[in-house]
Amino acid sequence: MKRDDTLWKAILEDVFDDFLTFFYPNDAELFDFSKGFEFLDKELEELFPNLDSKSIRYVDKLVKVYLKDGKEKWILVHIEVQGQKDVNFEERMFTYYYRIRDKYNREITAWAILTDQNVNYKPTIYQSEFLGTSLSYQFNTYKVLEQDALILNANNNPFAILIQTVLIALQEKNVDQERLIEMKLEVIKNLLIKKIDKIKIRAIMNFIQHYVRLNESSSLIFEKKLEEVTGKTYPMGIEQFLLDRELKKGIEKGIEKGRVKGVKEGIEKGIEKGIEKGRVKGVKEGIEKGIEKRDIEIVRSLHDDGFDVERVAKITKLTISQINDILKSDENL
Repeated sequence: MKRDDTLWKAILEDVFDDFLTFFYPNDAELFDFSKGFEFLDKELEELFPNLDSKSIRYVDKLVKVYLKDGKEKWILVHIEVQGQKDVNFEERMFTYYYRIRDKYNREITAWAILTDQNVNYKPTIYQSEFLGTSLSYQFNTYKVLEQDALILNANNNPFAILIQTVLIALQEKNVDQERLIEMKLEVIKNLLIKKIDKIKIRAIMNFIQHYVRLNESSSLIFEKKLEEVTGKTYPMGIEQFLLDRELKKGIEKGIEKGRVKGVKEGIEKGIEKGIEKGRVKGVKEGIEKGIEKRDIEIVRSLHDDGFDVERVAKITKLTISQINDILKSDENL
């Protein structure tokens, strides 16, 4: 089944401190965690305005961090999610480097986390030479396929659990649905016994559930077994993430075409009200004012992502008839 690799964008912000700890054992000596992080997705998009094509299947994060010596550094985290060899990957990594360096004039460390299944593919360096002038750019590479599940299982870092999840996803075609359910549950059980913040636990559980896809019937079995493991019906907030993501896409599209002005105005009012009375409540009220046009965008996008009509109805709370009407109207455009 088609996997939603954009989940990486959300989860990296939730566990970025764990990402640093995972890759830098001396992180406490290097980074000033008290100053937090700044995620520069918008700035990265401005540097690479032509990477919005639907054929692009990788996710990039640019994050500003602070060092203990007070100096400011940039960290470029590049997540490769194409699932196949990319002959232009090394050059693209170098392009990221020089554009970011040229704009910000800061030191950069780059990471490529490869989630593909090609055992022979592991880019680490970009080299160029012409008439006596040469260039060599080396970046950090982490190949998920090479990792040991047992070692990851013993690691208490939440980021290790994400890597375990990707390892399971790489086995989707090789194991049956029943085994896939058990593998997901084993990772979740391991997650629950670790001393991890509850907010992170929820975020990681959402990632596990939706990164490793099950068919409809197996999903129901998994949710039932998950309830037995946790002792309660666990509200999977990733669906809210999907709604928020489609809402954001709808708003951006509306800004260009003037189609969702009501949604944008509603959210702005919600944010203003949230500042006064509580952000969550205010934003929620703002979103509700644009619900009709928002749902149309969500239905279209989820359908494009491969969700069947019944699943879209469950996520959006619309009727199957309403969803079919939206999709039918698209066909007539």
